[in-house]
Amino acid sequence: MQNRFLCFLLLLSGCLTAAAQQTRVLYLSGTGADDTRTWQFRISDGAGSGRWSTIEVPSQWELQGFGEYNYGRMGAPGKMPLDEYGEYRYNFRVPAAWRGQDVRIVFEGAMTDTEVRINGRSAGPVHQGGFYRFSYDVTGLLKYGGTNKLEVTVRKESANASVNNAERHADWWNFGGIYRPVYLTATAPEHIAHWAVDARADGSMTVDLETEQAPEGASVCYSLRPLTAPAGSFSSITRPLAARHALQWDGVAPWECEHPCLYVLKLELLSPAGKVLHEVTQRVGFRTVDFRPQDGLYVNDVKVVLKGVNRHVFHPESGRCSSPAISRSDAALVKEMNMNAIRSHYPPDTHFLDACDSLGIFYLDELAGWHGRYDDEVGPGLVEEMVKRDVNHPCVILWDNGNEGGWNTQLDPLFTKYDPQKRHVIHPWADFDQLDTHHYPTYLTGVARFTNGYKVFMPTEFMHTNSDQGGGAGLEDFWASWTAHPLFAGGFIWAFVDEAVVRRDLDNLMDANFDMGNDGVVGPYREKEGSFWAIRDIWAPIQFAKLFITPSFKGDFYVTNKFLYTPLDRCTMQYRVKRIGTPAEDAASTVTASGRIALPALAPNTTGILHMDLPDGFFDADLLELEAFGEDGRSLCTWTWPI
Repeated sequence: MQNRFLCFLLLLSGCLTAAAQQTRVLYLSGTGADDTRTWQFRISDGAGSGRWSTIEVPSQWELQGFGEYNYGRMGAPGKMPLDEYGEYRYNFRVPAAWRGQDVRIVFEGAMTDTEVRINGRSAGPVHQGGFYRFSYDVTGLLKYGGTNKLEVTVRKESANASVNNAERHADWWNFGGIYRPVYLTATAPEHIAHWAVDARADGSMTVDLETEQAPEGASVCYSLRPLTAPAGSFSSITRPLAARHALQWDGVAPWECEHPCLYVLKLELLSPAGKVLHEVTQRVGFRTVDFRPQDGLYVNDVKVVLKGVNRHVFHPESGRCSSPAISRSDAALVKEMNMNAIRSHYPPDTHFLDACDSLGIFYLDELAGWHGRYDDEVGPGLVEEMVKRDVNHPCVILWDNGNEGGWNTQLDPLFTKYDPQKRHVIHPWADFDQLDTHHYPTYLTGVARFTNGYKVFMPTEFMHTNSDQGGGAGLEDFWASWTAHPLFAGGFIWAFVDEAVVRRDLDNLMDANFDMGNDGVVGPYREKEGSFWAIRDIWAPIQFAKLFITPSFKGDFYVTNKFLYTPLDRCTMQYRVKRIGTPAEDAASTVTASGRIALPALAPNTTGILHMDLPDGFFDADLLELEAFGEDGRSLCTWTWPI
């Protein structure tokens, strides 16, 4: 690891002059749970306390053998609140060529109060809030070309009571430590500091810009190319520098959950003579999100029904310390269940939003607040950090302010302040601003809310899956009832994954805090439990009318296209006819016939007839199996009928 780090520094120093207009990034930690760096560490209390040792960064210190485990509002025995803190030290070198650049140290996430010192001097105020990216300008604190000392103190409980109420005293495992990456960035003094993009389905785009030390007469060049196209611009537009630019791109394909078309947008800050002072790139998706009161939620002028799940960032061996590989795997599992939306109780890792952008998953991005709310002192800064970090992800279609009473309503206007798209803000669990998100409605509660009101209904939590008693169980009845009403916008099952943690202090026992954390559709290592398969079937984008295959069957099925955007004939289907063996044959199945079935050209939300030509010997077999595949070749679902 050390050799790799030194090689990176040499490469960085050598190429800095040639590409000085690009932001340089130098990781001080690893990039995730599967790529860490060793720092010096000391914990104040609990396991491993009282002495300097080492720890991997990023990580949760409990899962590295330090401190005490505690679940939600329950501290360690006899200790409430849990007031342990960790001290980190790390020495690093900064290239001499960085002198004259603007340098910042960036923390993607630390739990929770974080104090940062470089070479014995404070980098800035203590940051409070465990789920947010924060940074400090350290240009004047560094020794360029020399060794620097980083010291970080992280407290598991915040000195701000509202932070603890919003994110610590909740129904989940509490962890401590620097659990997301830490890195330095270096930019030229004249640079683009922030950009917020509103890219619409018709190709129109507005870009809000913040720049530093841009010279008078500067301009900005925008270049766009499809993500899958080779390097080089699709087209370019140059505008004089301003706080907002309005652009129009012709011929772009829109982004949505079934066709997540992405583009690379390059922004170049140009001097009056046309020299590139700084450049940044951003993946963008062109899509238009509208919430229409007494109507529904629309994406690209199509009313959507969200088939969603609530997901915590969690792994049994690393806690909330994740990795791009975990994010991609989780997003793929969500798509495998035929879901199209995700919500969580706090901003996830950026690489998870990247995965949602790539695979086509709508995301509800939430300011933390589990029954408690951030106060007016710390809340505004956390809204700004969250929205500015996530504003350009096309997957984010709604903002959530807190959860189940954890709403500071004074923060609502700040979401639109930092978001040029002006996405709708919800209060999960509440009937707020024309969108009813009532949690855990009973069957008749949902019917009554439709019968007695005209609000769009979208429960942000329902079908609690504790011990797999929910999720798939009963979902078909609820879903049939709710989707029959035009004001239904979808819902979010609680929850995606069982939160059982490997207890390093208990001989690696898997601990779900009795059954409190045992509430996922999949197991802690993403084991597919019964509800996984039920949800995959109930939410499949192809639905069959009930049918018995009897001797009068002529090969016709009534099918409904439940895609939002995709004509059914863009998909493919295969059939397999099987004979089931006897117990003496170990009951093995034998495929006696197979082939492809042409799907009818049904528009979304229409019903028609699917016909298959019955092969010879069809009625001598035992089972008919149909499997459908999407445009991308991904298996959508498999259906089986006894013959």
